[in-house]
Amino acid sequence: MAITTTWRVNDMTHKDSDGGVFLVSWSLIATDGTYTAQDGAKLRCTADPSASDYIAYADLTEAAVLGWVYDSLIVGDETAAEAKSRVEADRTAKVQKQIDAAATTASGVPWASEGP
Repeated sequence: MAITTTWRVNDMTHKDSDGGVFLVSWSLIATDGTYTAQDGAKLRCTADPSASDYIAYADLTEAAVLGWVYDSLIVGDETAAEAKSRVEADRTAKVQKQIDAAATTASGVPWASEGP
């Protein structure tokens, strides 16, 4: 079975006065239906309502907020898309390790069950 990844914004904390988001809780889940690897964190934001790219709280979409998350994951000269792919690959590899380990191990006892 293929391993799928799902990014999710779990919660956002914002100011009542201007709607500026200052904390985003996010998660990434990779699963094949049996095995799962999860990652997540909190992203601290600095909202500037006077900025030209400011999005009012009521107008935010999950895709826009996940864009902030991907940007926060950039290492070196990566793009946001490359950072997203790197984190997904890491989680997918963890699930694959679980699948591989399960394929090479078994549990039980080597003798037949005997009655009392």
